[in-house]
Amino acid sequence: MTETFAEPTLVLDRPDRPPMTAGRVVRAILRAPFEARTWKELAYLIVAFVLGMVAISWIYFGFGAGLGLSIVLIGIPVLALVLLAGRIWGVVYRAVASALLDTPMPAPPAFAPRPGFFGWLRSAYTDRTSWRALAFLIAEVVLGLFAGYGVLIVVAMTVFTAISPIPWVIFHPINVDDQGREHHSLAQFGDYYIETWPRVLGMAAVGVIGCLVLPWLVRGMCWLHRQLALALLTPTARDRRMVELQESRRVAVEDSAATLRRLERDLHDGTQARLVTIAMALGRAEERLTAGGDASALVAEAHAGSKEAIAELRELVRGIHPPALELGLEPALETLAARCALPVELRVHLPQRPNPAIEAIAYFSVAELLTNAVKHSGADRVWVAVLPSDGNSIAVSVRDNGHGGALQPAVPTAETAVSGGLAGLAARARAVDGILTVDSPAGGPTTVTLTLPIEGPR
Repeated sequence: MTETFAEPTLVLDRPDRPPMTAGRVVRAILRAPFEARTWKELAYLIVAFVLGMVAISWIYFGFGAGLGLSIVLIGIPVLALVLLAGRIWGVVYRAVASALLDTPMPAPPAFAPRPGFFGWLRSAYTDRTSWRALAFLIAEVVLGLFAGYGVLIVVAMTVFTAISPIPWVIFHPINVDDQGREHHSLAQFGDYYIETWPRVLGMAAVGVIGCLVLPWLVRGMCWLHRQLALALLTPTARDRRMVELQESRRVAVEDSAATLRRLERDLHDGTQARLVTIAMALGRAEERLTAGGDASALVAEAHAGSKEAIAELRELVRGIHPPALELGLEPALETLAARCALPVELRVHLPQRPNPAIEAIAYFSVAELLTNAVKHSGADRVWVAVLPSDGNSIAVSVRDNGHGGALQPAVPTAETAVSGGLAGLAARARAVDGILTVDSPAGGPTTVTLTLPIEGPR
């Protein structure tokens, strides 16, 4: 399964859906009045009509009171409170839309005021979410109250027309014409009275046909409500970008903290302990030389320990920033391929050298993926490719011929940044506006691709 973390898109063509035929159209029309969706959307129009009446009162009295009190400066904070209350309206409408229109409505970023009273006041008046909610309310008053009233009247009249034989029989309505003659008629059109069974049934048939059309009128109105709410009550592209930047910053901070903790642990448990051992061995050798004994074995032991300590320090340095990266990503990856336990076929074509941070992420990601291939994939060969993806990004791909079954990691967060594995790689890629995709069907092969911007995050 291949999946990315890109923005959701509207699928206009569904190849898995059977083609629309006349029979399917007729069945859809006949089923529409009885589907749960129709009744839920009709309920939404009723709720929107009621909320529209409350909203117009809130707008009139809330802003009227605030503007009136602003003469004595008291209304300035009152207007700010009224404006921020638009966020509450947004919560209500998002909840109603999610429940009755089956449309998830993500909430915009929370209100984050500046410190101090005047800072709060400034933040309230410059809060884009509140202004967008106010614009939504004004549009919703027009759409939900006035247009919604018309639609609800049409619905009521159409349903009444469809069931008109029932009140015609039960209540025996009487109309009197200009000559004083009584007509057992429920409706009339000029001098034409609906007073016989054929006419009553014909009028009911018109109502039944109208009931088959009503669901599509209701759906059209709800589509307008849905688009209005999505446009004004959900996060904008700028809001989403700010959230991504904040998340990326948390990822970077957590990743740096984890790296520092790892280095401290490795230095304390490895190199530091080895240096202590070397010092003790040299101390015993000094004592033995002072006593006139042979200290060659202790010196040799200290010498071997110093070599091991140097090797450990080199590994730590390589884990922080591999020296091979100074020459570029290709030489660094060649070093990785040469040290891998599996045969690695490497292909690198970079017309432009990436940002050093991007090179480091690509290097450590390939190192992690090669380790995974050796430990978990059951593969006997690995292919690594670094190629241009477009003019502004590169694609780092690692493929093995193992048994497959690797899963696409969930959307990365700060918690997954330090978790290792594919989730950690996805979090690191996301921190620089990159994308990680996994294609690993059962039976293999497994291909993991990181798409990274050449110049780093925007």
